[in-house]
Amino acid sequence: MLEQRIQQHFIDSADLKYQAGPLLEKSIAQAMQALLACVTSGGKILTCGAGVSGFQAAQFAAHFVSRFERDRPELAAIALPGDATDPAADTLDARDGDRFARQVRALGQAGDVLLALSASGQSAAVLAAVEAAHGRDMTVIALLGNAGGGNGGAVGRALRETDVQVCVPHERPARIREVHLLTLHCLCDGVDAQLLGDQDTDSSLLSA
Repeated sequence: MLEQRIQQHFIDSADLKYQAGPLLEKSIAQAMQALLACVTSGGKILTCGAGVSGFQAAQFAAHFVSRFERDRPELAAIALPGDATDPAADTLDARDGDRFARQVRALGQAGDVLLALSASGQSAAVLAAVEAAHGRDMTVIALLGNAGGGNGGAVGRALRETDVQVCVPHERPARIREVHLLTLHCLCDGVDAQLLGDQDTDSSLLSA
């Protein structure tokens, strides 16, 4: 029984990734270009995530500052601290809906990029961060999902034409976050490929 349940998780995750790839590849490529334009012009990436998605945002920033799979010069990225223990963090009722926005207003500058994650698209904190980023003339890359019952939710509706939305077509937060993680890996790999040259990934390139 447990083995079947575990196997189903793997099947469901693989199925969603297989189906989402063709739907999201264009927007992920646009996000790569936005990140590349930012860092090559001296800008920085501010990352944040609603609830546990904040850990994925921090992982992305760590890859940018350190390395993904190949050695390269450091790239500027800052993970904005949030509250992963707030059960309402990915809703419009978050305890501190201004937590990310204050940091964006303090650290963000024109030409920077905000990379924000919300599985529901309904995070009050992420929504406020997007609005703060617009106030600083920053581009926003939003990794969203349909866990909130709509196409990117309130966050998706707040985006501008110059922003990039990557919205996972699924309702289950766990599945959405799995695709978000793969998307972040694609972004890291794509930026590295454009900075260092295209190179096939094999086991010798994997970080320890």
